[in-house]
Amino acid sequence: MTVPVALLLLGALAAVVAPRLLARADWPEREPIVALWVWQCVVAGVLLCCALSMTLSAAAAWKAVRGHVFAPAPHSVVAAYAPGGTGPWAGAVAVTLALGGAWTAAMLVREVHRARVRRARRRAELQVRAPLLPGEEPGSDRLVVLEGERPDAWWLPGQSPQLVITTAALRRLKGRQLDAVLAHEMGHAQWRHDWLLHCSGALASGFPQVPVFAAFRDEMHRLVELAADDVASRRFGRLTIALALVELNEDRGVFSGPCPTPQAHVPQRVHRLLAPPSRLTPGRRLRLTAAAALVPLVPLLVTFVPGLRALG
Repeated sequence: MTVPVALLLLGALAAVVAPRLLARADWPEREPIVALWVWQCVVAGVLLCCALSMTLSAAAAWKAVRGHVFAPAPHSVVAAYAPGGTGPWAGAVAVTLALGGAWTAAMLVREVHRARVRRARRRAELQVRAPLLPGEEPGSDRLVVLEGERPDAWWLPGQSPQLVITTAALRRLKGRQLDAVLAHEMGHAQWRHDWLLHCSGALASGFPQVPVFAAFRDEMHRLVELAADDVASRRFGRLTIALALVELNEDRGVFSGPCPTPQAHVPQRVHRLLAPPSRLTPGRRLRLTAAAALVPLVPLLVTFVPGLRALG
């Protein structure tokens, strides 16, 4: 079995097995930050398998590519990766994977462009609803208070990120609840959760038939909220952020029945905060983190084994 085929099989195995194992496990809800890392490593491993398989297939199919890929390598190493009879499949695999990579990049560009358009639209709305005062510079204040009857708060990323909160939220949130909401939104900004959502959305949009990418997108939307909840709860307590979530969302119908909106996970988040599951031990968290880091390393090991054997 050639290395490119082995890499494709390895990527397919990771794409099928890893989401099922994560779906059955109970620890992602207990350790959302670790779960975010694990998901990123799994997807990175799958993409790395495809990229390495594309490179080696192209090197086996075309001498020009082989000369660039194996330029400093001795002849024995080149022969280990490019056997004499590769057949037409190598070029077809390389072209197919290259088209997939180009499509992924196009989807990511589209996702980023759409996010920028949405941010520009929301910033234009902010300028209308909260115009600058005389002498005030654009983007000089990271906190914007809007007149509004619906309690809401959100972080608006960009070159000059801003935290937006409505007057209804200010009236409802009491004491440290407001500080907890601000810490929650700043947690999103600190860990750049917007880029996680962009990447997961691009992969799911570009390859809707690939279950691992759809699961990656859904879990990112859920886990980033849990991780931000934990960031806020460590500073202000779980009860404080839970009460703040109830105050912000009780008028939206999320607690009265099924709610197919982005706030659908709010009841589960509140229950998790009020009845927190026990955290994993530091040793197990470290083992999970290290095991996830090995996932992208496995394709590299599979790729370099023939070359190391040839150098023998």
